[in-house]
Amino acid sequence: MGISKNEHIAIIGGGAFGLSTAFELSQQGYTDITVFEKDTEIPSRWSAANDLNKIMRAEYEDPWYTELGVEAAKKWQTPLYAPYFHRVGYLNCVSGAGTQKAINSMNSFKAAGEAHPEIKPWVYTVSTRQELQDICWQFNQGEMPGWKGYFNRYDGYVHSANALRGIYRAARSNGVRFFLGERRGAIQEIVYKGTGSSKKSVGVKTKDGQFHAASLVIVATGAAASKIVPEVGARVSAKSWSVAHVRLTDEETAALRGIPVTYARDLGFFFEPDPKTNLLKLCPMGGGFINTNPATGVSEAPEGVQRFVPPEDERKMRELLRQTLPYLADRPLVEKTLCWFADTSDSDFIIDYLPETGSTVMVLSGDSGHGFKMFPIVGSWVNNLLNAPEGKQIEKRWQWRTNKPNDGSASQDDVSWRVGDVQELRDITPSVAKL
Repeated sequence: MGISKNEHIAIIGGGAFGLSTAFELSQQGYTDITVFEKDTEIPSRWSAANDLNKIMRAEYEDPWYTELGVEAAKKWQTPLYAPYFHRVGYLNCVSGAGTQKAINSMNSFKAAGEAHPEIKPWVYTVSTRQELQDICWQFNQGEMPGWKGYFNRYDGYVHSANALRGIYRAARSNGVRFFLGERRGAIQEIVYKGTGSSKKSVGVKTKDGQFHAASLVIVATGAAASKIVPEVGARVSAKSWSVAHVRLTDEETAALRGIPVTYARDLGFFFEPDPKTNLLKLCPMGGGFINTNPATGVSEAPEGVQRFVPPEDERKMRELLRQTLPYLADRPLVEKTLCWFADTSDSDFIIDYLPETGSTVMVLSGDSGHGFKMFPIVGSWVNNLLNAPEGKQIEKRWQWRTNKPNDGSASQDDVSWRVGDVQELRDITPSVAKL
């Protein structure tokens, strides 16, 4: 069984997995929880979830994950989370130039939605330009050549940064402590006592030199996990995808209210514009970028924030707009960045204790670019593990594994929805990576 509810729990990382865990455990009666976050505020600039929006898609090729997606979708509709959920639907297609892999991926997601009794009534096949424009009249200027796929009204998107703010407030109201900033909130190391089978964590040391005793340390630092727990590098690769925005006028934003999340699996996707900032967010589809440390062979997130997107990704985003909202295709792309996340070769999460630490260190990682939709329920997985029989993770796919190294280069080959090749960051911008 897990620790008692009055023992100290130290959570490293104030992003999606860390905040969800802190809040849920506080709801379950744990009374001594501290979150350590190296940024000076939440949402943290280092969190992949510090973003305008993330797709809330319930259907997965794997029925087990689909059930989790449905559970999360229901939680997003409860009073605490509902302000951040926008059920505008999800248009999942492939353009006429799409590869067979992209077509197969789209069809597998469609089949998954049609196979689930709660999702099936919301799924519609689309195969003509007229059907696409019947779904979204705002596309009436777009040719959308050869687009085929499906529209799922069950899905939509969530305003991720605002959701982080909301749960941060809720966790603080429940008594969770937050230490923020490069001194009090940045972790220098996890402190251990003993060796071998008797090795256990006794807490953490922050960069200001202070030691914080804790019965359990939970590492939830996303793409930076291997910097605190080097063993994670065998399973998790820091990876990034491009993100950019088009800034609209008030009138243009109003005209696009309610458009579905629109995804051409060979080009990328975009969301309805944010009414507060007038920003329309775009992401190109591709294998992503890694930043391999030559000394370790592990991909690590750079220290700095990258304010650029590669030319090929910009071309994809502009082509996506040209086919759907052509009047925006040549607009300046603003607030460009690379969004770093923790990727696993099979796209499964890691929710388990670090081996040989006597259940004193838990690792939450491997969001793999699809984790934020699960934000309302991640903490329940941690609570389940704390109360699991014999203190072990019973879900095999989330267990700690040491025999499957991950250098990031092959992960798109093992995951059908990844379309494109993985590239090294230094190959596209030699001066950007800073290990």
